[in-house]
Amino acid sequence: MATAATSNHETQPTARPTFGEAFAVWLKIGLLSFGGPAGQIALMHRIVVDEKRWVAEDRFLHALNYCMLLPGPEAQQLATYIGWLLHGVRGGLVAGLLFIIPGSIVILALSFIYVLFKGVPLLDAVFLGVKAAVLVVVIEALLRIAKRVLKNAVMKAIAIVAFLAIFVGDAPFPLIVLSAGLIGYLASRAGDARFEVLASDASDVENQDPAPAARPLWRSGVVLVTGLLLWAGPIAAVALWLGRDHVLVTEGVFFSKLAVVTFGGAYAVLAYMAQQAVDTYAWLAAGEMLDGLGLAESTPGPLIMVTQFVGFLGAYRNPAPFDPATAAVLGSAITVWATFVPCFLWIFLGAPYVERLRYNRYLNAALSTITAAIVGVIANLAVWFGLHVLFADVSTLSIGPLRLLAPTLASLDMLALGLAVLAAFALLRFHINVIWTLLGCAVLGVVASLAGIT
Repeated sequence: MATAATSNHETQPTARPTFGEAFAVWLKIGLLSFGGPAGQIALMHRIVVDEKRWVAEDRFLHALNYCMLLPGPEAQQLATYIGWLLHGVRGGLVAGLLFIIPGSIVILALSFIYVLFKGVPLLDAVFLGVKAAVLVVVIEALLRIAKRVLKNAVMKAIAIVAFLAIFVGDAPFPLIVLSAGLIGYLASRAGDARFEVLASDASDVENQDPAPAARPLWRSGVVLVTGLLLWAGPIAAVALWLGRDHVLVTEGVFFSKLAVVTFGGAYAVLAYMAQQAVDTYAWLAAGEMLDGLGLAESTPGPLIMVTQFVGFLGAYRNPAPFDPATAAVLGSAITVWATFVPCFLWIFLGAPYVERLRYNRYLNAALSTITAAIVGVIANLAVWFGLHVLFADVSTLSIGPLRLLAPTLASLDMLALGLAVLAAFALLRFHINVIWTLLGCAVLGVVASLAGIT
């Protein structure tokens, strides 16, 4: 994330913008927020810090550090935080919502196209190319995070144990996150500095733009209760209306749980979401999960918007008592609600106290260990995706409490393998933009289909 903040350290903010000026800028950022969190944070930094000079460099980094500690999409939370700094709660709501809404509308439209035209050869060819590219995108994310956090043997061991726990032991993702955080916290308390590889630098605290004064404790209580009621209220209302076992309620509860364990961003949680959505709830197939990730990669907004695609398909295929289209829209809506309302809650509740958290070594140790475990989780995701992209037939072998994914070697898809290799050269060797890589592989998939290459 450091690449997002490489301009003059002495940048100072100018006069506070009007609400209308800020609204226009947040809408612009929402429409242009392609390229995943790194690109989105860089875009925000360029506009808000370098061009508009609404926020000082150190204030921006301070906010980013806090958002990195939270579950959920850090770029969307950073927009919410800066909007809150500029105009309070209404500023945070506008900044955060405008970061989500454009991509959500696009995902909804693309999801309808997907269910209506899936099975058309040319569309299938497009998604074959996209899936091959997405596999490499996940590998690139794995390498980037591993380089950032696996700085000693202890962190590497944490990553390996996490990989084996989820890949072979089928351990729940929340358990892995909580266990890693507890290990890092306790080790740091015991004086083991090897767990503090992501600790922040407090040397320039005196240069930072002053933070808003912390609110009284009773006001934090009001924010917490209000946020929880807004978060759970619609889900509870749907449960009373349609019953606790209805797919909309199941989706609301599931994605609410997901919202509190998404440390490390969308890639970290995809393996857990895929495991539950594909194997437990049967809302979609493994290949469709890859298709959804490809859609989320190619639209503005947080990558975690892939949850909307999952919620759409789950409700579309279990529509009663609605028609499929209405159920799909409602599934999208409740999924987006359960995914993003918590993001606003974390900011509005915690931002006034962020100064107390930034330099807490124990908290940074916990985050470092969680991030190391997430490397193992993403490695599991890469293997899971790779097997389902490259092989038509993948079975699950159970050996006591352990399970293993076993592909049928004869089912290897040579076209998918070739497209993945090309995507690897584009992303890892030549560092071509993700969007262009996805589009290029999609076009090559169509060309191969027209040429009769399978």
